[in-house]
Amino acid sequence: MHIEITKGKADDEIRILRKDGSAAATRFPKKGPFPHDLVHVVVEEALGLRHAFWGMISDGRHPEEIGALASALGHSSAAKAHEPDPSIIELIQAERLVECFEAEIWGGPASLEDLQSVADAAFSASLVPRIALSPESVATIRMRLSALRSEWDALPASGTLSCGWTG
Repeated sequence: MHIEITKGKADDEIRILRKDGSAAATRFPKKGPFPHDLVHVVVEEALGLRHAFWGMISDGRHPEEIGALASALGHSSAAKAHEPDPSIIELIQAERLVECFEAEIWGGPASLEDLQSVADAAFSASLVPRIALSPESVATIRMRLSALRSEWDALPASGTLSCGWTG
């Protein structure tokens, strides 16, 4: 699948071309110095999460559907903590890990032990199984995020970053 993210001032645009030739596009607000959905690409690929955000998009879902789907199928929050539907377990796991790596983008890297501890607390609160992080997987994620962040930072407004998702 081919992904293009175009840098905007208040929000960014994403365009997706799936392997079957179908396409999707949407806009999303900036949440920080680097696109949240691009962190998903890196985390999901590095950890083999094939049924998370980008896997769902690859399978034909529109990006804007996924939040509602997650809510309907039991994405836990303080207001409604219950077991999520098995079909969204990887989606929730990916989201919790993406949040951990976004925190590193904003504040710098944590030790593997601290990163795992924060992720474990998030998994527990979200009622999903733990994903063990290895030094190799964390290094791969950090290296790819660093390279993509450099590309993103160098882009002017209206510039586009392209990448693939192999899921």
